[in-house]
Amino acid sequence: MAAVKRPPLPVILIANDLLEGDVVFAAAEGWTRDPREALVAADEAAAQALERFGATEFLHAKVVDPYLVDVTVSDDGAPTPRHYREVLRTLGPSVRRDLGKQADFEI
Repeated sequence: MAAVKRPPLPVILIANDLLEGDVVFAAAEGWTRDPREALVAADEAAAQALERFGATEFLHAKVVDPYLVDVTVSDDGAPTPRHYREVLRTLGPSVRRDLGKQADFEI
């Protein structure tokens, strides 16, 4: 069997809330809409644990499309996605900067 291709470490788990459609991040207490509260997996075991959590939440119809995203971690521990697509997902709708997550967070 071929090895699973994963993004480089460190990573976070990102998904969409099934009922509301919002982008959510795996956190210490389930899911959060705040990317600064996302759990960061710095090693393979932690990344696998995040993947298992995402698969379980998908099976229980909590989220859709959970996947790992490679991030950089700032000095204060906040993760920032390395790729533009996920950076946009952390900000919310991009048509109005005064609405959505970008109005609440300085990212």
